[in-house]
Amino acid sequence: MILELNQPLTQEKFASLVGVSQQAISAMQAKGVLLPGASASVWLKAYCDHLREQAAGRQSEGKFDLIQERARLAREQADRVAMENAVSRQELAPVVLLSQVLASVGRKVAGILDTIPVQLKRRTTGMTKADLDFVEAEITRARNIAAAVELNWDELDAMDGADTEGDPDGPEVTRGT
Repeated sequence: MILELNQPLTQEKFASLVGVSQQAISAMQAKGVLLPGASASVWLKAYCDHLREQAAGRQSEGKFDLIQERARLAREQADRVAMENAVSRQELAPVVLLSQVLASVGRKVAGILDTIPVQLKRRTTGMTKADLDFVEAEITRARNIAAAVELNWDELDAMDGADTEGDPDGPEVTRGT
């Protein structure tokens, strides 16, 4: 087959020249890789450029885009390293560990709170039963608030930087699933 490279070729002839199907050439035209009516030399150069870009990973065919996948992998790796660094600086801890620490502190605080009414009875003579009942009710309310705490990331993020000192029930440190 003798070809004039400065003349346009049909899709079928060009496909035969480069060893692909006519449909592949048609698809390349639809993508703008091969310009309709251009000479065979222009198509050949564009075709080779396209193959070179694909081989270099700067262009992809099909369902997965190699460039985007590489960028996604790089972001995930950067996130992993950032998390490892935060853990090593003790800025980040597993939720399980945080839950265990909160539970331990909660048990200790509850033990202290439980003794307050008894200590008040022993130390003061001027407190009435109503006063002691009030103190006990407030301690129970505080314990119930503490017992209801759960991790809720949305509220925690919204609370970031917010002033919660005026809230009598305190901040709700919850980050739910």
